[in-house]
Amino acid sequence: MRFFRQPPPLGGLFVAIFVVALSAQSPKRIISLVPNVTEILFAIGAGPQVVAVSNYDVEPPEVRSLPTVGALVDPDTEKIISLRPDLVITYGSQTDLQAQLKRAAIPFFDYRHGGLDHIMVTMRALGARTGHVEQAEKVARDLEAAINAVRTRVAGKPRPRTLLVFGREPGSLRNIYASAGRGFLHDMLVVAGGEDVLTDVDRESAQVSTEMILARKPDVILELNAATRLNEADLKAVVDPWMTLSAVPAVRNKRVIILNGPGLTVPGPRVVDGIEKMANALHP
Repeated sequence: MRFFRQPPPLGGLFVAIFVVALSAQSPKRIISLVPNVTEILFAIGAGPQVVAVSNYDVEPPEVRSLPTVGALVDPDTEKIISLRPDLVITYGSQTDLQAQLKRAAIPFFDYRHGGLDHIMVTMRALGARTGHVEQAEKVARDLEAAINAVRTRVAGKPRPRTLLVFGREPGSLRNIYASAGRGFLHDMLVVAGGEDVLTDVDRESAQVSTEMILARKPDVILELNAATRLNEADLKAVVDPWMTLSAVPAVRNKRVIILNGPGLTVPGPRVVDGIEKMANALHP
């Protein structure tokens, strides 16, 4: 059996046994179309096996010199096949690409975002699939320990009701997207010591209106910004639109906090950096 879907997060040992049973040979030519999984591959020691990545891969720096083969919605199937991969990392929604890979007898690893624990599950599954079981286990355990250290540090502290925003139209409060009641961003916020004001929304994200924000009354608004650094003027431009919601406790108490960093929304090895930033913002 050469083609498989990634198993659900049922535990590292089960995943390792399951994947090894499916493929006795480790791949030598991997193409990854999922940037966070690319980071995982390099973290667990499989970087030298990666021969191409998506158009949006930028980390780690080694990937910037690799060939690119399209992205989530526009994979270059002809180029992918021409590179003779023996494993392609695809996202779950890329069903057309997966069908073409099956016809070409090219194995693929079917990935989907999940909760925070799913990052470690994916590390262990890829470690087994690529021949890096021990290194993947070490990376996963170290990441779990770092996450648990933050969880322990904030235990027992008040949990401010928090709106975690990861996207909106620049300079306005239109098309606001926030973390909802499940998924890795929600889990990061909970580990960092916050209470998600959208915890009752059973989705990974939600588009929220200003009326909804007024009704939910968050104590803190955390907004994730991909910029590495914002100068004073740029920061003011980002924060100013929120000032129109003066009835919201987070605004009234000056607890609208912008967290900078390109890796904050990437469910991979750098995820603990985002958790640390959230924890420091919520519990300075």
